[in-house]
Amino acid sequence: MRRAVANRRAIVLVVLVASAAFLVSCLNYHLIHPKVVPPRVITWADELKSGQMLIHLEWAAPAGPGPFPTVLVHPDAGHLAHHMRGVIWDLASRGYLAVAADYRRMIGGRYHRSLFAWRENSDVTAALEAARSDPRVDGSRLAALGFSQGGVFSLLIAAQAPDIRAVVAYYPVTDFKHWLSRPKPSAWHRLEFHSIESYFRRQSGARDDSEFQQMLRRASPLDQAHSIRASVLLIHGDRDTTTPLEESERLASRLRELGREVDLLVIHDAGHVFNFKDRAKASNAWETTLSWLRQRLEPKEP
Repeated sequence: MRRAVANRRAIVLVVLVASAAFLVSCLNYHLIHPKVVPPRVITWADELKSGQMLIHLEWAAPAGPGPFPTVLVHPDAGHLAHHMRGVIWDLASRGYLAVAADYRRMIGGRYHRSLFAWRENSDVTAALEAARSDPRVDGSRLAALGFSQGGVFSLLIAAQAPDIRAVVAYYPVTDFKHWLSRPKPSAWHRLEFHSIESYFRRQSGARDDSEFQQMLRRASPLDQAHSIRASVLLIHGDRDTTTPLEESERLASRLRELGREVDLLVIHDAGHVFNFKDRAKASNAWETTLSWLRQRLEPKEP
């Protein structure tokens, strides 16, 4: 019996991996963003070590000495900083210094990708500290922008860094315990999320359930909402079955209770990662993003 259950879980994980690979092939990170570096934009990349992490950074900036308002960008789960080149090139062409980050953690003597790359408070702000060290960065005009898991990262950074002025989070999970435990419409979805939770547990390295639940709370922006002082823009599709709209609605409600500035843009008939699949919906969300950031960071276009 146990072997049969294990086999079913293995099958589900194989299907999930295959589905993820298919979804990756469907995503177009340059759908509305530049495919080549725009004029008067300079780019570079580097890596740095911070504690047990190796951080890869992709940079883009307007030509000139600055200082420039700066946006720290994080990709969706399973993707890397270089996938965000179109996004950061787009931002740089509009007067921002933009830097995209991804992380690997030292596990068993080697650096590995991990859902739980951040283990210490200093890990959360390590990429931001790297950005702050560049003389072209205007430390008084900082923002964070992210997609899915990257949206989660952006909100958590704001909870640790009070000098972040603005956060734009596309379709984030804001309460992992709630997200994992919410009612599932079918036996397939129940098995799917059971497999996802098992994967999370393995990735976390938690010694017991108490430690795992504590890690989920630390990774949930809703639990950190009291520490978020930045203005927040949440962008979410109303047909997102991966991360339901409720995730952003609950965080928006909590931030309003705390007296924070928060806006929620709901994109009609849009699912998860819609902005890398549907040009019209992507343009709508991006124009709102740019207008919202412009009001708070006041860039000067090259």
